Amino acid sequence: MNPKSCLSFAKCFLFLFNLFFFALGSLLLAFGLWVLFDRQSFAAMLGSPLYSLRVWSYTFSGVGIMTMLLGFLGCLGALKEIKAMLLLYFGILLLLFAAQITVGVIVYTQRVTLATKVATYVQELIRGYPAQGPPGDPHESWDAVQQQLGCCGWNGPQDWNHPDGRPGDGEGAIACSCLEALAPNSTHGPPPVLPHGRCPTAAPQEIFPRGCAEGVQGWLAENLVTIVGVCLGIGLLELCLLMLSMFLVRNLDPDYEKLLRGL
Repeated sequence: MNPKSCLSFAKCFLFLFNLFFFALGSLLLAFGLWVLFDRQSFAAMLGSPLYSLRVWSYTFSGVGIMTMLLGFLGCLGALKEIKAMLLLYFGILLLLFAAQITVGVIVYTQRVTLATKVATYVQELIRGYPAQGPPGDPHESWDAVQQQLGCCGWNGPQDWNHPDGRPGDGEGAIACSCLEALAPNSTHGPPPVLPHGRCPTAAPQEIFPRGCAEGVQGWLAENLVTIVGVCLGIGLLELCLLMLSMFLVRNLDPDYEKLLRGL
């Protein structure tokens, strides 16, 4: 293939990919802001706690802004042949790629320590769950986890017995989000309001029998192929974009008069 044609193909490919990323980032940012400013409607529609929706809105907005920035740098750098933008694009993308690998290695090598810290945090949440009145934001999020995964406590329903270490709490310590009868059913009408607080009269047969540690392991086992596939796809795409951007940087005309004419 003619080197000039190869360079034009790389420019076109990089431009189109980053144009798609810029549009995707705009949609993510718009959706994040929508969730942030209309959380009450989303909470009623999805049956999710407001705290979780706020976290997701910040996440969507942050990812959207980062995606828009990368898309802008890649598009303009490829279209106008601006080496500085392409180098900045390459640097940010390389940092993201390295950060993803680092996080993956840390999660894999420290998985036992992380599981212990999560278990300790959940036990603290259970001990601090209010006996009366509305729960706080972290407790609402834990209620949502128990309902969505169909689990109770971290190791099992026994985690809710005597949460403060005092005798006599008995089954009154159980959270209403542990009850099977209140679990959401997406196939019949809108999702119900997420249950909060304690249910002193809960019968043992109405409580989810498994703990959320088993529920999380089951969810990961069911979705392992999807998670690995998505991670590999993102990694390969980033490698492809890294190689394309560096190819353009090394083969573009170093004459910066083109930059002055294009701006």
